[in-house]
Amino acid sequence: MKNTLIIAALIIFIAGCNQAPTDSLQSNEPQSRKVLIVTGIDHPAHNWRQTAPALTDVLRADNRLIVDVVEQPDFLGSDEVFDYDMVVIHFMNWEKPDPGPIARANLQDFVNNGKGLFVLHFGCGAFQGWDEFSNLAGRAWDPKMRAHDPRGPFTVDIINKNHPITRGMDSFRTDDELYTCLDGDRKVNMLATARSKVDGKDYPMAFVFEYGKGRVFHCALGHDVKSIKNPPAAELLRRGCAWAAGLSPVSKNLN
Repeated sequence: MKNTLIIAALIIFIAGCNQAPTDSLQSNEPQSRKVLIVTGIDHPAHNWRQTAPALTDVLRADNRLIVDVVEQPDFLGSDEVFDYDMVVIHFMNWEKPDPGPIARANLQDFVNNGKGLFVLHFGCGAFQGWDEFSNLAGRAWDPKMRAHDPRGPFTVDIINKNHPITRGMDSFRTDDELYTCLDGDRKVNMLATARSKVDGKDYPMAFVFEYGKGRVFHCALGHDVKSIKNPPAAELLRRGCAWAAGLSPVSKNLN
């Protein structure tokens, strides 16, 4: 009887050794985040019908990002927006009213309560007339300022290589609009800048900050498909989106 009990105990012990701990199994499971690109209207110089699919492709290169697209900014006024982990502002309500007070309140609550926001290019001009937007986006379009340098090549300088988004990244060349129109005094963590050929000043190209419990990534790049799919720019957009969504940014070849 004693030998039988000893053998049974050994079997249980061996079985326990061969079974991975539950925490270990969970930690090895792939993480994912639901990302919503909100588009559908912009300045006539920005072809959102082309850039939204290009941005979708860039973000989906990180297979943890589950990306949906809506072409009605009014969607921000629905409760369904809270089904997502991340909102990408890829619209500018050009010559039309913004999505309205419910959408404003939803977006503010969305980020304040712990979710992510990614503002791309002329998304900085969304919600004109809403004072809190410049605080929520970190910087916002000021129509009284010079808009941008003439479209052309310039260098994006990575000035903070210690942040998870830009760690390991080098400064790079791109062909885009160098925005000079962002205004605001919120304290942000500047990741990348570019020097204007017109006035010789440095302007923000990418920065991050926390808003309440949420994270915000703002990138001024992305005028068209060419600029969005430029490999180092695409890498910056993808990493920034992952970080704001609460994931650890990884390079494309690790996805």
